[in-house]
Amino acid sequence: MSQLKIRLCQLLKHVQSLNQIKQIHAQIILQSLGGTNNLIGALIQSYSAHKKLKSARNVFNKYPTLQPTFLWNLLIQAYTKTPFTEQSLHLFKQMLLVGGCHSLAVPDDYTFTFAITACSRQRTVFSYGQNCHTMVVKLGYDSDVCVGNALVSMYVVYSEMVYARKVFDEMPQRDIITWTSMLKGCVTGGKILEAEQVFVEMPERNEVSWAVMIAGYIGNKMYNDALRCFNDMLDDDNVKPNEAILVSVLSACAHLGQINQGEWIHFYIEKKRFPKSSNISTALIDMYAKCGKIDYAKQVFNGAGKRDLLTWTSMISGLSMHGLGKEALKVFDEMLKEGIKPDNITLVGVLNACSHSGQVNEGLSIFNSMEREWGISPKIEHFGCLVDLLSRAGRLEDAFKAVKTMQMEPDDVIWRALLSACRIHGNVGLAERVIEHVKKTGGGGRLLLSNLHASFGQWDNVRRIRESKIHKEDDSTPGCSYIEIDSVVHEFLAADKLHPRIREITRKLNEVMKRISLDGDDMRTL
Repeated sequence: MSQLKIRLCQLLKHVQSLNQIKQIHAQIILQSLGGTNNLIGALIQSYSAHKKLKSARNVFNKYPTLQPTFLWNLLIQAYTKTPFTEQSLHLFKQMLLVGGCHSLAVPDDYTFTFAITACSRQRTVFSYGQNCHTMVVKLGYDSDVCVGNALVSMYVVYSEMVYARKVFDEMPQRDIITWTSMLKGCVTGGKILEAEQVFVEMPERNEVSWAVMIAGYIGNKMYNDALRCFNDMLDDDNVKPNEAILVSVLSACAHLGQINQGEWIHFYIEKKRFPKSSNISTALIDMYAKCGKIDYAKQVFNGAGKRDLLTWTSMISGLSMHGLGKEALKVFDEMLKEGIKPDNITLVGVLNACSHSGQVNEGLSIFNSMEREWGISPKIEHFGCLVDLLSRAGRLEDAFKAVKTMQMEPDDVIWRALLSACRIHGNVGLAERVIEHVKKTGGGGRLLLSNLHASFGQWDNVRRIRESKIHKEDDSTPGCSYIEIDSVVHEFLAADKLHPRIREITRKLNEVMKRISLDGDDMRTL
């Protein structure tokens, strides 16, 4: 290769701007160097790196002879990194036609890796991906680790875990990408026990592997296991938590109400000087709010370097959760002044804020302007907030009217909210009208109606409702609660008899109920 060709190749490797690439391209044309493989390959790579695929394609098309395999590979790979992955497969098919007549353009292991990756990105070409697999086996590339990784990943994307496992088991060599893809497939498919087995068998792990396993636990509501996994990772000197892992474990702390671990993670973030990204800030705000430390949540929010919609929404929802409706609305107004448009979740938080702080008019105004102001049609969650808003204010008939005018079918949560309000406000008549709707949902309407009758001393009705419940199968998911004592989180299910200290708990609960009963008798004698 001449000195000029070497110099131009070196320049393309270190080029900074698109104008510089174009200048080098012009020199290649002027010096008639368009048939130099390495130089044209470097030019295609440079255009691709600057997301100028049209220019890269133009260079490829003007190659004076049949393009060799590595030039096809460069362009096919480039398109897999864009939204236009169908162009990768179009080029691959074109290459197969040309390669059938000439040995210069025969697909190799790189070609199949990129083509199979393109099949994964499109999500609608599974059959073609299988065809690629057949060609891989026929041409003997199934022993290549990169091709195998692409196949495992493709089958995982399409939730075809039987095929993914078969490819995985038959691979003569696996790397950390292979193992992590298989782990992700098990987690995504909800097969958490299989995921644990894969995770334990992994010869090595990186931060992605740990992140996938922790996210899998959280996705399956196994929050204690997520924190245990995180603590195990901290004992591994070869890997450190990344942002995705920290956000996940903060979510676990939020669900468990485990403030001690949450505060330690916050300290770790500060100590390791993690950037104050919007994801980290949002996770910390959510954790502190759900753990009852709303002042800490405010401190994080005020110190956030960058606030996106999720950060604002998290702060609004946290304030709402603590009954600080006026503060939540103030934050909402600040968000709008910043030019940030709310989404469905933001408005749920705002409406809840109005409900919990008794700001009925403000809540109605926001609900009625959702579609006009922000183009958001009220969904069932927003109607649930509206019903709660009106019910808390004692406007039960208005709440019932709102439910009847909904464009979608009300769910049991909405009917139960209305029934609870009837009980609180002593409106048995409306409760009787609502209960027929609640029965259709199979929700907790009978229990609410039973408690409603009990509050008025209507014991015959209570007995009738509860006896009818005995003869019906109850498929409902039991309620669950968590409590943290001495940095240990205890989980309780409704009617739980499995806690190791259930006898002590029952004995103490009976003692509390007896004291309440005695205190009640004392009050009635005053």
